[in-house]
Amino acid sequence: MRHNLAARVGIWSAHHRKTAIVGWLLFVVLATVGGSSVGMIEMTESEGGAGDSARAQKILEDADLESPAGELVLVSSRTEGGWKATAAELTRTVAATGETTRIEPPLPSADGKEALIRIEMKGAPDTAGKRVEPVLKAVRAAGDAHEGVEVHQFGAASADKWLNDLLADDFTKAEFTAIPLALGILLVIFGTVVAALLPVALALTACAAAFGLLTLASHQLHLFQTTYSVMFLMGLAVGVDYCLFYLRRERDERAAGRDPDTALRIAAATSGRAVLVSGVTVMLAMAGLFLSGMMLFEGFALATIIVVLIAVIGSVTVLPALLAWLGDRVDAGRIPLVSRRGKRARDGRVRGGRAREGGALAGRILRPVLARPGLFAVLGTVVMLALAAPAIGMKTEQLGMEKQFGSDAPLTVAHAKITDSFPGGPDPARIVVKADDIDAAPVRAALAAFDADRVTVHRARDIAEIEVPLPGDGTDQRSRDALTDLRERTVPAAFDGSGATAYVTGELAESVDFNEKLKDGILPVFLFITAVTFLVMLFCFRSSLIAVTAVLLNLLSVAAAYGVMVAVFQHGVGASLLGTEKVGAIESWLPLFVLVVLFGLSMDYHVFVVSRIRESRDGGADNRTAIAEGIRRTAGSVTGAAAIMVAVFAVFGTLTMQSMKQMGVGLAVAILLDATLVRMILLPSVMSLLGDRQWHSPRKAPALERVD
Repeated sequence: MRHNLAARVGIWSAHHRKTAIVGWLLFVVLATVGGSSVGMIEMTESEGGAGDSARAQKILEDADLESPAGELVLVSSRTEGGWKATAAELTRTVAATGETTRIEPPLPSADGKEALIRIEMKGAPDTAGKRVEPVLKAVRAAGDAHEGVEVHQFGAASADKWLNDLLADDFTKAEFTAIPLALGILLVIFGTVVAALLPVALALTACAAAFGLLTLASHQLHLFQTTYSVMFLMGLAVGVDYCLFYLRRERDERAAGRDPDTALRIAAATSGRAVLVSGVTVMLAMAGLFLSGMMLFEGFALATIIVVLIAVIGSVTVLPALLAWLGDRVDAGRIPLVSRRGKRARDGRVRGGRAREGGALAGRILRPVLARPGLFAVLGTVVMLALAAPAIGMKTEQLGMEKQFGSDAPLTVAHAKITDSFPGGPDPARIVVKADDIDAAPVRAALAAFDADRVTVHRARDIAEIEVPLPGDGTDQRSRDALTDLRERTVPAAFDGSGATAYVTGELAESVDFNEKLKDGILPVFLFITAVTFLVMLFCFRSSLIAVTAVLLNLLSVAAAYGVMVAVFQHGVGASLLGTEKVGAIESWLPLFVLVVLFGLSMDYHVFVVSRIRESRDGGADNRTAIAEGIRRTAGSVTGAAAIMVAVFAVFGTLTMQSMKQMGVGLAVAILLDATLVRMILLPSVMSLLGDRQWHSPRKAPALERVD
C-alpha cells in the first residue's frame, strides 16, 4: 500500500512510541526552560510605529531622550477657586512620594472652577507604570480629603499600570475559561475523560513550547505586548482541532470494526494528511504578514507560525504514539450518559453504513440543499453579503487607552473630563526637531512660530520637543484637520534653511501613520495569501475549480466577519448583548490580522471536508453522493471543532481590552459562519452545481487518501 507523508510519520511514531513521547516531552521542557531563562524583549515605540511619527520617536530613542512619563490631574470644584486647597495638598503629598521630578503649578480653567496639574515621573518612561502606585494613592487621598471636590488622573504611567494589570488578569481569565470550555466540549464529543484530555494536553504543551521558542526569537524580532495572547488563542484552537480530527477518525474506524493498527493507519493517512495540509496553509498564509513591512505583524506571523508548526508536529507524531500506547484505555473514564449516547451513534453508523454516517441533522439540511443547489447557493451568498455590507464604511484607528478600557473605566472617565476642560491636554501633538545647532537663530525663530503649550530643548543633543494641543477629542475630524495643518506648517517649510529636520508625533499622528502604512501593505498581503490558498488547494486536489471555490468562500467568510465587527463595535448594533459598547472604530491592526488568520483557519474545515468528499469520490461514488457522504461523515468532527474554536475565541470577546473583544468576536463569528452556512449550505450547493468537471485535472490525481 502506498503511504503519504502523514501516514509514514504516524506509523513510525506508533511503532516507536516511547521515542516519540519522550522526545516530545523533552522538546517541550527544553523550549520552555530556554525561553524563561532569557526573557522577552518588547518592541520600542518607533519599531511599532510607521511614518513621520516613528521617525520622531526614533530620534528621541537614539538620543536616549524619551520624554518622561507624564501624568495629568484635573481638580474640579463647585465654586470658583474651590479647588485650591485640594491642589495644594495634592502637590505636597505627590512630591513627598519621591517618584516625580517636576510638578507644575495648577493651570486654572476659564471659569475658575477647575485646574490642571502636570506631573512628570522620574526614571525611564517604560517602567514608570511599575512606580506610579504611590502617586495614584496620593492623588486619591487628596481628593477624598475635601468634600465637593473631584479629582481625576490620566497619564502614560497610570495607563501603563492599568494596562499591565489588565493584561495579566485578562490572560489568566482566558486561560482558566477557555481550557475548561474546550475540555467540556471534548467530553461531550468523546464521552470519555482520557480521549477528551488528549487534545487539550497536546495543545497546552504545544503552547508552552511555542512560548519558549517565541521568547528566544524576540531577541531578534521584538514583540508587541499582546503577541503572547494571540499565540495562546491560536495554539489552543488549532492544537485541539487537529487532535480532534485525528482522534475522531481513529475512533470511527474502530467503531466500524477495524483492528487498532489498521484504524490508526487509516487515521494517519486521511486526517493526518488533512492536518498537514491545513497546518501548512495556515503557516503560509501567516507568512504573508511579513510583506506588510511592519514589526507588529511580523511578530504576529512568527508567533502563529511557531505554535501551528508545533501543534501539527504533535498531532502527527506524539498523538499516534499515545493512541498506540493507550490502546483501548483511550476509552477510560467513561461519562455514563454521554458515552451511552456516543455508543448508540457509533453503533447506528456501523449498522446503517455510509448512508447514515454523520447523523440525521446533517442529512436533513443536505437533502433540500442538494435538491435545489442553485437556490441555496444564491440564498447563502445573499446572507453572507448582507452580513458583510457594514464593512463598506469601516473606520480604523489605533484605539487609545480611553477607548480600550470602556466608557465607565476610571481612566476613560478621567480622559474625557480632562479633554472637555482642557482640549488637547491628554493627547497633544509633539513636534520633534533635530538640528545641527538647536540654538541657531533660524531654528529658534522656527520654534517660536508655533502656538505651543510647552517647548523642551535638549541642548546637549541639539533636539527640541514642542507640545501643541489639538482641538477636538483627539480622534475626531477637528483633531485630524488640525494635525494635517500642523504637519503642513512643520515639514518642511518651517525649518527650511535652518539645518534642522522636524517630524510630528503623538497619539493621533501615530494612528494616522499606522493606517497609511497599512493601506500600502494590505494589497501585497492579500494577493499573497489568495495565491497561496489557491496553489495549496490546487496541489492538494489537482482541481482549479476546487481551488477557486476555496478562495471565494474564504473571502465571503472574511467579509462577513468584517461586517459584523463594524456593525457591533463601530455602530453599536447589538453591542450590549455581547457585553461591549460602541467605540466608533476598529483597531487598526485587526482587519489585516483577521484576514490572514481566517484564510488560514478556514482551510481546517475546507481541507477536512473536501478530502472526505474526495475519498468517497475515489471510492466510486457519483458527485452528489460523494458530497452527501463526505459532509455527513465530517459533520460531527467539524461541529465539535467549530464549537471549540468559537468557544475559545468568544472567551477573548469577553476580555476587558477593546482590541481583544473585537478580535474574539470577529473570529468567533467567522468560524461559526464558516462551519455552518459555508460548509453545510454554500460548499455542497456550489460543488453540486459544478458537477463532475470540478474533479477534472490535467493529470490523474494520486489516491492519497484511499486506504486498503
